[in-house]
Amino acid sequence: MAVCQTSKPSYPLHSNRSCHRTLSNPLSCPSLKRVFVETENNAIDDDDLWFRIREEAQSDIKQEPILFNYYCSSILSHVSLESALANHLAMKLSHPTLPIDTLSQIFITIVGDDHGIQTAIRDDLRAARERDPSCISNVQCLLHFKGFLACQAHRIAYKLWSQGRSSMALLIQSRVSEVFAVDIHPGARIGRGILIDHATGIVIGETAVVGDNVTILHNVTLGGTGKVSGDRHPKIGDGVLLGAGTKVLGNIRIGEEAKIGAGSVVLKEVPPRSTAVGNPARLIK
Repeated sequence: MAVCQTSKPSYPLHSNRSCHRTLSNPLSCPSLKRVFVETENNAIDDDDLWFRIREEAQSDIKQEPILFNYYCSSILSHVSLESALANHLAMKLSHPTLPIDTLSQIFITIVGDDHGIQTAIRDDLRAARERDPSCISNVQCLLHFKGFLACQAHRIAYKLWSQGRSSMALLIQSRVSEVFAVDIHPGARIGRGILIDHATGIVIGETAVVGDNVTILHNVTLGGTGKVSGDRHPKIGDGVLLGAGTKVLGNIRIGEEAKIGAGSVVLKEVPPRSTAVGNPARLIK
């Protein structure tokens, strides 16, 4: 029988618990159900999404028992989605001079105290499941989709930036750029329900604003023209689709639910619910 020890963590929402396994029943974990209600004060109660993630992890272990230790460390040993995400991001972004435990403590402190970030994490997971045909489960998105992970790391960096902790925020930006090939300035404001698909080559500038339920494909740039300073980056409305290779340059607005075709270079504002394609981009019916 495998046992996932479930003593409460020494600090909010995080767990250093270990999982042990025997060959007789690699999925038996008597305390798993109890973990769902053992959330700390800052966690979201009755978290159905976190429940589903844990069930998906157990299902994956049944299919690939060799992944037991990986899933136990990444998912099943944690009391909350926040704890699992903080630990996983810390593992991805750590460096010999920046240990996992140090990053994990920073991340969980930020995420555990911010209900807005907690809600955005869940909205981003749902966005991937609803809008990305290749997303087969929530647990796969949480563990393996670098667009999702980069976006959550940015949410932490933005909070640090807003608190005046610019050095730590820029460090996280740099590590995300190195690890995920996604470069989002910590000053950029990003909404909820964001899908960053494939993610490689994403660049978002300091004064950019991205609304809710936006879909961004790979190699998209929300940048400046190089001719002005100050507020110099695009403002993306709710529900916008930015096709692969799109470049939106300057302090211009892309209206709600607009679509920008792949490879387009947008230099002028795009009205809501319209489609723009080409270089330079032009409106089509």
